Amino acid sequence: MLTILGFVMIATFLVLIMMKKMSPIAALVLIPAFFCVLVGKAAHLGDYVIEGVGNLAPTAAMLMFAIVYFGVMIDVGLFDPVVRGILRFCKADPMRVVVGTAVLAAIVSLDGDGSTTFMITVSAMYPLYKRLKMSLVVMTGVAATANGVMNTLPWGGPTARAATALKVDASDIFVPMIPALAVGLVAVFVLAYVLGLRERRRLGVLSLDEVLERGTVADEPVLAGAGGEGARAGRVSFVKGGGAAGAAGPTGAGRAAGAGGAEVSSGSGAQASSGSGAEATISAGSASGSGSGSDSGSGADALDGDGFQGLDPHRPTLRPKLYWFNAGLTILLLTAMIMEWLPIPVLFLLGAALALTVNFPHMPDQKARIAAHSENVLNVTGMVFAAAVFTGVLTGTGMVDHMADWLVNAVPDGMGGQMGLVTGLLSIPLTYFMSNDGFYFGVLPVLAEAGNAHGVSTIEIARASIAGQALHMSSPLVPAVYVLVGMAKVEFGDHTRFTVKWAVLTSLVVLGAGILFGII
Repeated sequence: MLTILGFVMIATFLVLIMMKKMSPIAALVLIPAFFCVLVGKAAHLGDYVIEGVGNLAPTAAMLMFAIVYFGVMIDVGLFDPVVRGILRFCKADPMRVVVGTAVLAAIVSLDGDGSTTFMITVSAMYPLYKRLKMSLVVMTGVAATANGVMNTLPWGGPTARAATALKVDASDIFVPMIPALAVGLVAVFVLAYVLGLRERRRLGVLSLDEVLERGTVADEPVLAGAGGEGARAGRVSFVKGGGAAGAAGPTGAGRAAGAGGAEVSSGSGAQASSGSGAEATISAGSASGSGSGSDSGSGADALDGDGFQGLDPHRPTLRPKLYWFNAGLTILLLTAMIMEWLPIPVLFLLGAALALTVNFPHMPDQKARIAAHSENVLNVTGMVFAAAVFTGVLTGTGMVDHMADWLVNAVPDGMGGQMGLVTGLLSIPLTYFMSNDGFYFGVLPVLAEAGNAHGVSTIEIARASIAGQALHMSSPLVPAVYVLVGMAKVEFGDHTRFTVKWAVLTSLVVLGAGILFGII
């Protein structure tokens, strides 16, 4: 009975948030509370919640001070060169933007912390997605999947947990898996390329070599594409909407009209140096509607009436004289995280305090910076403590144990010799529906014992267990995902509906590559 109720509780939660019938915070609290009463454990609800909150409190503290720290670093301009570099590569091509998102997320993921990765990636890419009217769920989906593959680094968490649970060396798990994980990362880049082509077909391309133009859209975003000398002469051509081409003189005050009644003209609001094409500002009188299909619509909807403004290169919070101090502090912080000199919450607490004190020595300025990031802090930490109710009930009532036992026992005896494959397949849903701790310390030892009984080595089981991490990073039980969707202003249900299929596919690619290479 607990097995059935556990699956029903998870399914109810996912359905309600994807259908937008409840907010994630309300669903994370009310649904497990209802099921706790349903299984006859209402008297223990308080104990379950307190235990769950106690387990997640360090994570909430880490996220709170990490948001403040990286928020301050963004305010003072630490990541402005990164943003400019990515934008120069991306220009105004949606395909390049999506690929750039995957590359940036993968690089930043080397620090082993998902929250850090998402804060930096969203801060860098969000302005361009907004300006080009691109789907924000594409950004969150690609970033989460790329981070999921990179989360298998020995200092990222899952590999260390698997090594600890099965008493093997982490390097024996990770190093042989590098080829399979590399294939998985390539799959993410291919996915980004395909999704970028889809966005390019939906929106078009605007490429400007020397001048940055400002467009006004009447009905839908129709982005213009131009290149070579045509761009310098002010010629534009519409990629979407059956548009026509127009030309203008050397001043670039060109004009052309497509089906959407779009007009592109030169403007004085350029924010980047000539030739970069990086900081083009594109405004719309009416933002895009639902776009084409559910994959792109939800992100476009989030654009309406947002009044977004990108990073101002002249904002008063910039601290160019302290750039190298801030860069050194960030490198030191990330090094300390990887080397585990102190617990991560303590590192971010110290880092946030030091960053605020040095960059904003006056109390009113410090209060203003904290207030500026308080909305993100409240949203994310609130979600973490709400998730504590969900995990506390799921674990305390014994649902998670019964679900794991049922899945393990459901493996046919004839599959015993394929326990590596079975473990890899089970890791995909199980690391999504339960925490990494629950899977690696509760389920994985049972799978390893079953594998050993059929001649499958423990190390193969351990390697197979990290195949599902691409999906795990979008789990509602992972606090970092709320940083991602919160900063990107994307509904968690929209992110889930878009990302799950691609993340599952990526996990299967990693697993398949591991089997093909003889690693698993």
